[in-house]
Amino acid sequence: MSHSIAAANGGSAATNGGSEAPAKVGFWALTVGSIGVVYGDIGTSPLYALRESVLAAVGPGNPASEPVVLGILSLIIWALLLVVTAKYVVILLRADNNGEGGTLALMALASRSLGGSSGLVILLGVISGALFYGDAIITPALSVLSAVEGLKVVTPAFDAYVVPITVVILVLLFSVQSRGTAKVATFFGPLTLIWFAAIAAAGLWHIGQNLTVLLAFNPYYGMHFLLNHGLIGFYTLGAVFLVVTGSEALYADLGHFGRGPIRVAWLVVVLPALTINYLGQGALVLANPKAIENPFFLLYPDWALLPMVLLATAATVIASQAVITGAYSLTRQAIQLGLLPRLEIRHTSESLFGQIYMPRVNTLLLIGVLLLVVLFRSSSALASAYGIAVTGTMVVTAMMAIIVIRRVWRWHLVAALALMLPFLFIDLTFMTANLLKVVEGGWMPLALGAVVMAVMYTWRRGSRLLFEKTRRLETPLESLVASLEKKPPIRVPGTAVFLTSDPASAPTALMHSLKHYKVLHEKNVILTIETADTPRVDPTERVRIEPVGQTFSRVVLRFGFMETPNVPQALVIARKLGWQFDIMSTSFFLSRRTLKPAAHSGMPRWQDRLFIGLTRWANDATDYFQIPTGRVVEVGTQVTV
Repeated sequence: MSHSIAAANGGSAATNGGSEAPAKVGFWALTVGSIGVVYGDIGTSPLYALRESVLAAVGPGNPASEPVVLGILSLIIWALLLVVTAKYVVILLRADNNGEGGTLALMALASRSLGGSSGLVILLGVISGALFYGDAIITPALSVLSAVEGLKVVTPAFDAYVVPITVVILVLLFSVQSRGTAKVATFFGPLTLIWFAAIAAAGLWHIGQNLTVLLAFNPYYGMHFLLNHGLIGFYTLGAVFLVVTGSEALYADLGHFGRGPIRVAWLVVVLPALTINYLGQGALVLANPKAIENPFFLLYPDWALLPMVLLATAATVIASQAVITGAYSLTRQAIQLGLLPRLEIRHTSESLFGQIYMPRVNTLLLIGVLLLVVLFRSSSALASAYGIAVTGTMVVTAMMAIIVIRRVWRWHLVAALALMLPFLFIDLTFMTANLLKVVEGGWMPLALGAVVMAVMYTWRRGSRLLFEKTRRLETPLESLVASLEKKPPIRVPGTAVFLTSDPASAPTALMHSLKHYKVLHEKNVILTIETADTPRVDPTERVRIEPVGQTFSRVVLRFGFMETPNVPQALVIARKLGWQFDIMSTSFFLSRRTLKPAAHSGMPRWQDRLFIGLTRWANDATDYFQIPTGRVVEVGTQVTV
């Protein structure tokens, strides 16, 4: 699953509600681009999905009967039609937040529709964001492992080298992230298009050998399999879900490619290719039960095996790249929405705003991915851990979609429930089936999700408590300004800009400056940076200026949750609105707070210490807001929380 991934082929954010592709790039170029970025993950599922589904039904070493194979194929086809096509392609692509998709964008939209910050909606957003990180770690490990395992089909002598080769590929993949992906991403679409053509061609050949598999389009076979296999059938459903992992990317990448290209790519290329390949694998297993060991690579003749292993490796690297980039984007959104501390963000492309690199996130992902590869050592073992994170995110998306359909689309509650409850039931069924795999490896994404949730909850709660405590100790700005203008201190030339999160109170840096220097600048600006609940803010709404006194102004800069705040750039707009200033005679005053645990805090001691640790781990405000370092004065304060 991939979240809010940068447009790999030059696309910028869609306007007009995501219904139209960005104007600068042609429709078909965006369609090909979406095939690479959006469908890289779901497109590599044939490497392991059917194998794991059949093995879950019959067990290793046992031949699969025709009813079992047809039943599993039927479940796979209808999962693709109902979960991906109906839920995501038809319905959720319409639920955009100013052209942007993804669970955090949906969370912001649902929260705004409820008239403010809803605790339940925030909780749902936190859960989905936390579970995504589990997916972001499993996807590279599972997909690259499954591709490299094709070498064992070429010759069993490669068996001992599968894990080392996978580790080398993953280390190389993560090490090049700092260079940006704009140039490499140009090849994503065409290469993935070749991949879909190759898997469809092989599947078509084997379907021609056994047309019986076409009966799987009849949902009777899937229902018959589930009803006649009891718990085993339900357990198999957890493996069948592997075919739709990655479908969240359809929604997450809405803003980068537009609704039309994503829909056309799915209906014309991806869905037919996946369906044909799964049917071809089913035909092969019916003809040769032993082929279940690796039905994907055994679709191909010996001469094509090595080229397909290389193509599969390239496709899985693309799928992994999409998820890694998605982790950067999701983290940036979470920071802007106040769910995580400020982390360093580097822009790797001058022309593509979405191309970013986050060193700390990259390092943590690499460590997690390598640990999974070394601990699980095979794609079959990792497959058990995969579904839980994705099903959890899908359940949350369906729940928030009900709120949006009711409040934003203004549907009657009965109609909204009638539309989404069937999909919510399907998602909950898949999630319950995947929960049966907790012992086999499903604990891993749950444990990771719990840790991320604890971090997000702690940061949000600690920030609120710190804000409330600071506000109680600070002086109201208006009364301070009135006092200073009645008895003004010594004035010095230039402009002083004081950053604060609370524009109603006098910033700590201002109070300490007056206390220690006993001087005041000719012009003083109280600057607050706000995050809107929309992905981006129109430049005309970026700056709000309000005079507080003769020498004081209150300036509010607004940024969307998909934007990286750039204070100097925004101040250029402020100059056009009448604020006369010279950046070389302007000093920015920031308060650097050192936090210490209080004897009686609003949080448990462990949460106190975690919050203090997160504040130390956060990136410097000067760098994050891109303020010129030579113009910054930092004032240290100590606060107990």
